[in-house]
Amino acid sequence: MADVVEFTSDNFQGLVLENEKPVLVDFWAPWCGPCRMIAPVVEQIAKERTDIVVGKLNVDESGEIAQRYGVQGIPFLGLFQHGQLVRQAVGAMPRSALESQLGLTVEG
Repeated sequence: MADVVEFTSDNFQGLVLENEKPVLVDFWAPWCGPCRMIAPVVEQIAKERTDIVVGKLNVDESGEIAQRYGVQGIPFLGLFQHGQLVRQAVGAMPRSALESQLGLTVEG
């Protein structure tokens, strides 16, 4: 059981790119309505999954990271493994659809 981690330009390298576990990054902004809609889903995944690290990156504060990964629309959820963006989902959607798009349907 874990909380949602706050990713920033300062900690992204260590917490995301150098993490041994897969990392789910929610690229979001405070003004984004769909981001607020999907936030409870992201929080629920963080609380229930111990096999991945879950966190949020504010694109207004860390725009260079969002730009590096081609984030053009938010919410943008990216799954990183071994420092690479391997799966992504864009837009607010039900948890089942989000987990399916990100390949998170089977814990392990």
